[in-house]
Amino acid sequence: VQLQASGGGLVQAGGSLRLSCAASGLTFSSYDMGWFRQAPGKEREFVAAIGWSGGRINYAESVKGRFTISRDNARYTAYLQMNSLKPEDTAVYYCAADSRRWLVLSTTLGEYDYWGQGTQVTVSS
Repeated sequence: VQLQASGGGLVQAGGSLRLSCAASGLTFSSYDMGWFRQAPGKEREFVAAIGWSGGRINYAESVKGRFTISRDNARYTAYLQMNSLKPEDTAVYYCAADSRRWLVLSTTLGEYDYWGQGTQVTVSS
């Protein structure tokens, strides 16, 4: 199983980025997908999750109204559209896959089965 995150970069505050997570080696439509981030010196934290069919979505309070998670099961890819970026959004962003498909999307790192390698997002003030 491989999850390849991409799309990170350097952007000014107020700008936008779109992250992608390309999956292989698994039946993508059978997995809930999540995005997490880790800033320097901080623990990895939940950002957003989307259910296997796209019908369930959950966001961290800190990104609600600014970030949008989506997926394309035909392309085996999940996305995170990030708008109105702030310097505090600077972090390495990771995508992850969760096979449990519970009613409530997981926000817990340990409940995700597979992780991508991360992509750096830097927001300058």
